[in-house]
Amino acid sequence: MALETCGSCLSCVLVPLALWSIVVNILLYFPNGKALHAASYQLPNHEWYFEGICFSGVMILLLAVILITLECSVFYRCCQSESCNKTYRSFISIVLALLGIAFSGYSCIIFTLHLIKGPFCNSSSGWNYIFKDTAGGYLTDYPAWSKCTEPPNIVEWNIILLSILIALSGLQLIICILKVAAELKRTLCGTYSVFVQAGIL
Repeated sequence: MALETCGSCLSCVLVPLALWSIVVNILLYFPNGKALHAASYQLPNHEWYFEGICFSGVMILLLAVILITLECSVFYRCCQSESCNKTYRSFISIVLALLGIAFSGYSCIIFTLHLIKGPFCNSSSGWNYIFKDTAGGYLTDYPAWSKCTEPPNIVEWNIILLSILIALSGLQLIICILKVAAELKRTLCGTYSVFVQAGIL
């Protein structure tokens, strides 16, 4: 019962998570709040994939809006039977939540890979991914961060924002999984009760 009750409010939680994902991803384009490097395309390649804006941002936001609409009592009745209508709505919610799992899961994996790869920065050898061969070891090798001379503090900026994006997409993933579980329970239990009332079982 708690899972079903919680399922109705999970979609609303996705909205702020998606909006924050968009905002944080946009900040990645402006190291230290400056547009200089974005204008000269001196940014990591992955930042032009727009995972935080498209997948864990806009797509999750659209899914959340549709899910919230499905949960409203004013939703279009597809069947004559109320139980049929609820089952149909739950089925659509499950499909949308599965899409949410795919979008948020993809974003979480890509953000993690980019965090391990490290920032694109200027060093004594020029602009490059100087930490790409460390397998994420640079994250705890604080003295090595000084190798990135430009943009200033780019390593810290990259780590903080990507960590936030990983956390946001991870929360989205968990919420979508819970949404699927809640809708499955609601659908299966609702179907079972219909069978019992009809005298089939």
